Amino acid sequence: MSKRMLITGGAGFIGSHAALYFRARGWEISVLDNLSRRGSDVNLAYLREQMDCDFCLGDVRSRGAVEDWVRRGGRVDAVLHLASQVAVTTSVEDPRTDFEVNAGGTLNVLEAVRAHAPEAKLVFASTNKVYGGLEQRRVVLKDGRYDFVDLPQGVSEDEPLDFHSPYGCSKGAADQYVRDYARIYGLHTLVVRQSCIYGTRQFGVEDQGWVAWFAIAAHAGRPITIYGDGKQVRDLLWVEDLLALYERCLTTARPGSIYNAGGGADQRASLLEVIDLLEQRAGHAIEQRFVDWRPGDQPVFYSDNRKALRELGWEPRTGVRTGIAQLETWIESNAHLLWDPAPATTPVMEPASAVAAPGLGMR
Repeated sequence: MSKRMLITGGAGFIGSHAALYFRARGWEISVLDNLSRRGSDVNLAYLREQMDCDFCLGDVRSRGAVEDWVRRGGRVDAVLHLASQVAVTTSVEDPRTDFEVNAGGTLNVLEAVRAHAPEAKLVFASTNKVYGGLEQRRVVLKDGRYDFVDLPQGVSEDEPLDFHSPYGCSKGAADQYVRDYARIYGLHTLVVRQSCIYGTRQFGVEDQGWVAWFAIAAHAGRPITIYGDGKQVRDLLWVEDLLALYERCLTTARPGSIYNAGGGADQRASLLEVIDLLEQRAGHAIEQRFVDWRPGDQPVFYSDNRKALRELGWEPRTGVRTGIAQLETWIESNAHLLWDPAPATTPVMEPASAVAAPGLGMR
């Protein structure tokens, strides 16, 4: 009998990739999504072309909808909880909705699993924002980009939590609920604190999905707004590498485990360095506009992935140049899908799974 997986936000960027990834490995897949995220309808159509996709139109904020979905198909072996509101600026403008989606929605998923699928393994897509602005860590500007003075391998899971911004608070609360349900209720829950995830089928906009947005804007000849000075650094993790980590979590990780997941020290880049790569490929300069930093923006973040390597045998495989080249190839082939008649610069509520950086200040 094949195993059955439920994916919240399964029509989003990471969710649609996860659905295809695990279907190719023999899983039966059921997707829950409210299709409010730009591009989710396109991703859903693509899923239906590629696989037998059981789709449920629903919102994680609805306790009843989540419970009905979890119990309607019988046995559940795994849950990927990827649905989220992901933009920091959106959370500042509307903290109540941000909390209801991220914290309340996660509680609804946990309770539905506890009641109707207690044997299932649940992987939660958390964020590096749970570590806050990392003001306690000394940072130096070196060779045109920021770096840690005393963290040569990056930020580990031992770093103190310090929720900053409504988004950081809502995701941080969800992160700790997921962890605690393993301790209090004995569920097999797992937390993955993700850095900058990027890849194909990522419909980035100015406020969320910064790597994809940079590449889309460059292709379309649009200016790029940078929050801060552009020297801030993130580690870039290709989406397929993230899915390999999810798979290791489901097969190997102990209940209640937490893993940081990013490109690590070897796959880090500043905003300006990514723009430089895009300019090299495009053969022309890209217009840039600079505005103020945003709340909670970290001048530098890259993950110390050694725990995942030690416990799960996982490490990133895809280099930044290779990943960006693949992303640009997809954009060139799908440019007709990437622009609305009047493109929004502020995303609608995010049911999809893209936990990439919120806007061009990155996260």
